[in-house]
Order: sequence, then C-alpha cells, then structure tokens
Amino acid sequence: MIDIKVPTVGESITEVTLVKWLKPDGAYVQRDEVIAELESEKATFELNAEQAGVLSTKAAEGDTLKIGDVVATIDDKAAAPAGAAPAAVPVNAAPVVEFEIEAIPAKAAGKGIIEVKVPVVGESISEVTLVKWLKKDGDLVQLDDVICELESEKATFELNAEIAGQISRVAKEGEVLKIGAVLASINSDIPVPVIVSAPAPAATIAQPAAANAPVTATPGDLKASPVAAAIIADKKLDPKSVTATGTGGKIMKSDVLDALNNPGRKPGAEMFTRNEKREKMSNLRKTVSRRLVEAKNTTAMLTTFNEVDMGPIMAIRAKYKDKFKEIHGVNLGFMSFFTKAVCYALQEWPAVNAYIDGDSIIYHDYCDVSIAVSAPKGLVVPVIRNAESLSMAGIEKKVVELAGKARDNKLSMDEMQGGTFTITNGGVFGSLMSTPIINIPQSAILGMHKIQERPMAVNGQVVVKQMMYLALSYDHRIIDGRESVSFLVRVKELLEAPELLLFGKDPVKTLLEV
Repeated sequence: MIDIKVPTVGESITEVTLVKWLKPDGAYVQRDEVIAELESEKATFELNAEQAGVLSTKAAEGDTLKIGDVVATIDDKAAAPAGAAPAAVPVNAAPVVEFEIEAIPAKAAGKGIIEVKVPVVGESISEVTLVKWLKKDGDLVQLDDVICELESEKATFELNAEIAGQISRVAKEGEVLKIGAVLASINSDIPVPVIVSAPAPAATIAQPAAANAPVTATPGDLKASPVAAAIIADKKLDPKSVTATGTGGKIMKSDVLDALNNPGRKPGAEMFTRNEKREKMSNLRKTVSRRLVEAKNTTAMLTTFNEVDMGPIMAIRAKYKDKFKEIHGVNLGFMSFFTKAVCYALQEWPAVNAYIDGDSIIYHDYCDVSIAVSAPKGLVVPVIRNAESLSMAGIEKKVVELAGKARDNKLSMDEMQGGTFTITNGGVFGSLMSTPIINIPQSAILGMHKIQERPMAVNGQVVVKQMMYLALSYDHRIIDGRESVSFLVRVKELLEAPELLLFGKDPVKTLLEV
C-alpha cells in the first residue's frame, strides 16, 4: 500500500486545496496517471499516481490539506482488471499540424552592408559575452530575427537583426566584447524571400504518436512528478544525473532519492567516479561575487534578529484567499504582507530607506522594494517601484510579473536597477535562519525564513505556533541600533496584525494607539 501525499510546492507554502478528483475512489490507475488537481496560493497543479494499483481517496474535494498530508492510497498489489488499457504516454498527445510553406518573391532592402554592434545595455555596463549564435554564417535573415544571445553582468538578452539580408558573423561564441563592438554584418543588397505558412488540408494533419513512441526531451525540459520536481529544485540537483524510470521518461520521487543517496554514480554504472568539471564563470556570477565581497568590505554590516508569529497571516489568508483571487485574479501570498509592512516601517524609520553617497546621505520619500529571485542563471533582484502606493493585489501582481520574467531571463535593465530596500526569502529553500548581505548601495535588507511550528510560552502556557525568524542586516554607518531594532519590531507588529495591512488606513497609528 502506497501513500500519496501532498508534495512540497515552494515558497513558504504550507497548505493546498484539493480542487478535483480526476479518478474516482476504487478506480484502477496506471503509474504516472493524473489522479487529482491541487491548488496552492501560487498555481494549480496535477497529482500523479506513483504506482499502478487500486486508488482509495482519503480527502474530499474542497478540503484544505497541509504539505505531507495523505491524499490517497494505492494498493499496488491489486491485479489490474481484465481489459484495462496501459496508461498512454502523454508525449506528443496533441495533434501536430503540418503547414504548407509559401514564399513571397524575394526583395532586397538595398541599403548596403550594415554592421551589427553590441548595444548599450544599461548603467555602468561596459562589456558583454557572446553566449550563442542562433544564426549560421551566411544565413539569410529577416528583419527582427533573433540572431544571437548576449550576456551582461546583469542579465541574458537576445539581439535582433536590424534589417533583412545575408549575415556574416564576426565575433565568436564565448568572446567578451565592448559596448559598440561589431558582432556581425548584414548584406541588405541580397534579397531574402518572405516565408508565409498556412495550415495544410485536414487530410495531412498528423495523428498523435503511439503510446510506445520513444521520448525525446530537449535539454531544458524537466519531465518529473510534482514531488520529484520539488526535491530537484530544493536540492539544486542536475536532472541529467537522475535516471528516470517513470512512464514516458518521467522522473519519479524514487529516482531523485536514489540519485541523492548515490552521489557521483553514473546512471546504470556499477563504479563510482571522482571526475571533475571546470566551467567558466558567467558574467552574472562574477558580478554577484564582486558585489557581495564589496558589500562585506565597504559597509559596517550588522544583523539583528526577531521572530514573528505567522499564524494570523495564515488564518487571514485561509479566510480571504478565495475571495481575493476571485476579485483580483491573483493569489494572496506572503510577499504582499511583508512588502506592505516594510513600506510602513520604512516611512517611520527613513534611515533604513537611505544610502550613503560620498559624504552625503540620500533619503527617499518613496519605497522602491527589491525582491531577490533565484533565476536559472543566478540571483537577480528586480524592483517594485513605489511599493508604498500599491495595494496588496497590486504588489502580488507585480511579484508574479517580475518573478516570471526572472525565470524566463526577460527582465529589462530598468527593472533591475535602483531599489531602496531589499527583501529576500531563504525560506523557499528551507533556511531557518541566515544573515543576508546588503544589496549595495542600499543600507539594509530583510531576510524571511522558513515557517516552522515551535512551542512558545503565552501567558504561562506552552502553545504551538507557526513561527518565522526575521533577520535585518544593516549598515551601521547610517543606521543606529535603536533604528534597526525599532524597524524590525514594527515589521513584526504589523505582520502579527495583518488585518491592519488589509483594511487599516494607518496601521502604524492604530498600533501606537493600542
């Protein structure tokens, strides 16, 4: 008998809602077959059967479940009923539509040879790395075709053809180039046919691939069960080191655990290895390293700690999250509460929102809050502009937008520059306590951590509460101990009275009057 539990689904999420059963109680299910839909505060996702067998449901639709709760059990010893079809591989399940290609007569732009140069990509950036050519030397390119990928110290971005013609590459992949350096040239006197595609007649539409068709996955694909995907993300495991045993090449929980328990072993091999691999450090990683060392060496950095009872926030989210999503179209997450609380505290203690510029201190009457996001190529810190003027829904929408762009490497330079204060969440990865490093030239950073049940003394009684440690790292040159501690206490007080953040016109004044 196998227990199917609610998987870990990310950033401080402690509960999910069972939206719908896709398989009824008592049904025979195949391994990897989708049995239910779950919804967290961030997204709706599917739950898969970890083994074939008879399903016994343990939760009802609409139930709110904690991470790790048993949703169902599967009797993997039960025999498949006569005539039960094996589970179909969900690869290439959707029909593939073929297209007829029609070429419009070629016409040259007729502007001669145009040089393609490294563009200006942002403040103080003087060089970029040519990561990859997407067009071959001699290829015909259309206007706005993506021809290569460049990487600056801030982000990876694509470069488009400024005109149609034949491309001649000048720079090589991996080469470091100055702003304004020539990457390639395009001969616009060579005509380029314009390709127009149209759907082929219905008779030529390809049929779905057979269930036993081989699985082909691109290097960026991750075919894994929700539990396996969560463990891979949490442990920062290379999916290529995991041997997939699931249907259609899907990585299962047992595959990930086997890879973690046998580090260094090549999949399918009996011997262990002591191989080493050398990789060139990316511009982004070099910049992060330089700035972290600079922050440690140029600031008088101290960290003060406190802890907050997250129970009130979790209760108010449970009460209003459905209505909030219905009205605003986004989930009511933790980040909006923290951002709101920080904005009120920053306006009360302006030194925490300031920074040193030479012999001057620059104060801000606005709160541009940076949020640290772990992107595929490293840590990025996009900025929520004028966060103090946004509603809870406005903050949540901005967080979703920026986090999505970070994951897709689509953040613009403007979205990553500036910021007067930073919030970082180590709780995403299970951190219980840390001392975050200041994001210079800012003077302070707030660290969120894992929510964990702990026994707390309340009025002489021991009560189990959902607690989170908070850490405020600050530059002691500009922020005194009184200000840093008072700021963190105010953030704690506001978080423990979340209804004031949602509904109060002046939560700080309300707290002071109590």
